[in-house]
Amino acid sequence: MSWQAYIDTSLVGSGHIDKGQILSAAGDSVWATSSGFTISPDEVKEIVTGLSGKTDKLYGEGLHIGGEKYVLTKAEDRSLYARKGRDGVVIVKTTQAILVGHYKDGQIAGNAAQTVEQLADYLISTGY
Repeated sequence: MSWQAYIDTSLVGSGHIDKGQILSAAGDSVWATSSGFTISPDEVKEIVTGLSGKTDKLYGEGLHIGGEKYVLTKAEDRSLYARKGRDGVVIVKTTQAILVGHYKDGQIAGNAAQTVEQLADYLISTGY
């Protein structure tokens, strides 16, 4: 399956994510993205820093995705969760990739998180 197919089928196709992006684990290249979903280089740096365990600044100043500021609500070993009103993002790092899933008002945060986490588990099981 192509990287774009993971976005279109596994994330957006689930109905729990409205847009997504897959980046290299280092954050230096975009492998696939939903149309119109742009994460700037500075925003990618925030993601990579947060996933490395340095979350104090993100908790204090927010996590920026697609030009929007989100409040970081949870940070785990491989995952970041953030919200802006009823919208939110789920970010999960695998061995070689970073998955970013965005959900909007009307979509359930827990289902969005489960969708992105399950894709991450699958990619890790295949070496990615």
